[in-house]
Amino acid sequence: MRIQLIVQTLVCYGIVGLVLFGVAGTTHWPGAWIFLIEMLAVSLCGGLWLVEHDRALMAERLAPPIHKDQPAADKALLLAVIVASFGTLVVVALDAKRFGWSSVPLPIEVAGEIILLLGTWFSFRTLAANSFASPVVKIQQERGQTVIRTGPYHYVRHPLYAGALAFFVGISLLLSSWWGLVAVLVLAVVLGLRIGVEEKALRAGLRDYDDYAKDVRYRLIPFIW
Repeated sequence: MRIQLIVQTLVCYGIVGLVLFGVAGTTHWPGAWIFLIEMLAVSLCGGLWLVEHDRALMAERLAPPIHKDQPAADKALLLAVIVASFGTLVVVALDAKRFGWSSVPLPIEVAGEIILLLGTWFSFRTLAANSFASPVVKIQQERGQTVIRTGPYHYVRHPLYAGALAFFVGISLLLSSWWGLVAVLVLAVVLGLRIGVEEKALRAGLRDYDDYAKDVRYRLIPFIW
């Protein structure tokens, strides 16, 4: 499992690097190198920790994102999430390096780095709290899935998505792209649609989920939605 984690992480960020530098038309992009190196380090360290502490969850996270018995709506929306995520990277590269549409001050770039790290930390805290955080919408009855109320789930019902949005906001600011934030809004809409599919499955499959939803009112962003 450790080898699989290392290989998939290297492949994933290798693809991200190819997208960023390919669309930018240059590898002379210090911010992108900083982002890739730190995310490789954080992802590998966090992933190896998860292998030691929750192998069942890591097996779910390393499995293919599209399953044969996965609901058709979830397949479509998961593909849309992937496209929107990489689309954000394309917009950032076009804006920040290829055409230079934006001018982001250094303090804002530093703020982006902080937001990026906070989003990553929030996501790992979510994985630590929820052993059932599969990338696929399903009820894991064979593992005795229950409603999780601890950690980030105390504040929002879908903290992994909240962490992902913070992650992409951070990338956009760190890499000097205001237009990247517009692309993040598109990603937020797609995640919102997927939350609808996910909540339908959770309400049908977990008897306490309705009570949890009454206690934790916000799906994605506290005090907003």
